[in-house]
Amino acid sequence: KNEFAKTLDWPLLCVVLVLFVVSLCVLFSSSQGDMTKVLTQTKHFGVAFILMWAVAKIPLGYLSRLALPLYILAMILLVLTALIGDQAKGAQRWLDLQVIRIQPSELMKIALPLMLAWYFDRYERVLNLKHYFIAAILLVAPVILILKQPDLGTSILVLASGFFVLFFAGISLRVLGFIVTISVLVMPFAWSMLEPYQQTRVLTLLNPASDPLGAGYHTIQSTIAIGSGGLWGKGWMEGTQSQLNFLPEGATDFVFAVLGEEFGFIGVLLIFLAYLVLVWRGLQIATRAPNVFSRLSGASITLTLFIYAFVNVGMVIGLLPIVGVPLPLISFGGSSAVTVLIGIGILMNFRANRRLIQT
Repeated sequence: KNEFAKTLDWPLLCVVLVLFVVSLCVLFSSSQGDMTKVLTQTKHFGVAFILMWAVAKIPLGYLSRLALPLYILAMILLVLTALIGDQAKGAQRWLDLQVIRIQPSELMKIALPLMLAWYFDRYERVLNLKHYFIAAILLVAPVILILKQPDLGTSILVLASGFFVLFFAGISLRVLGFIVTISVLVMPFAWSMLEPYQQTRVLTLLNPASDPLGAGYHTIQSTIAIGSGGLWGKGWMEGTQSQLNFLPEGATDFVFAVLGEEFGFIGVLLIFLAYLVLVWRGLQIATRAPNVFSRLSGASITLTLFIYAFVNVGMVIGLLPIVGVPLPLISFGGSSAVTVLIGIGILMNFRANRRLIQT
């Protein structure tokens, strides 16, 4: 019992459990009282929780040594997905390995920050521009493969996870300015690489009413739902947009709109508070970690969780294009829950092994 208690970080665990309960309540409501998704999500969380605890128990030295093979495995799986992956709804994101069907891009969300953190830890004393250039290649390669699936939302999260490692590794402002300049210059070419439906989503962001029954429908309905919630909300299972099926994807990408309509501004603030506690605790663990690997990967994983929530909320309220990013630990889905809780498990690992690292 004491060993179990020492492994888990209780502030992080409390936030996870609170968001899990919120998830089940909202999924029950968005499904109009159907227990199917509630039970399925409970199974997802059960598996994810076991993986979180297992990752938290791995000796830190082993976790560091796993970074390179995990990254190589994720890259191989991404290449295989591009070659023989399952196609569905115009996308090729899943890989059927007979015994299991996986989404390799989810694995890369964890593998990339660990890989870059290991790389900078390895070359900490001799870092120069060449190392940042190699790190940039390690970052860009999986992002391009994920963009080609196409999966803009996941590619943004993977890009963010790698960028945070580069930033905290001490990339100079001059190099950072160069990267930003190049990014601005290649935007016209990047636009041409987007799929037609992705271009439509970006354009619709500027004026959702231009296609109210098509590309703008999701944004219009979600903003109506959130706005109608008012200060205290309409009450659990009393939201008209979700209960009358006006709101699409109410259990997945647009679950935040259900939250806003039923629990109002106060409920939304409490959810934001939970995410802020999650980010605060994650950064606290990262800053107290005494070696480069744990500091860089811990900070990256924590801030990527923030980007997760920020992008989802932004697209639901109409500030960002719809890119298919779920609300972490609340949206229905197993892949997202497993990825997020493995990341939290890594943070718990750093906290539990802090004294061992210092010695």
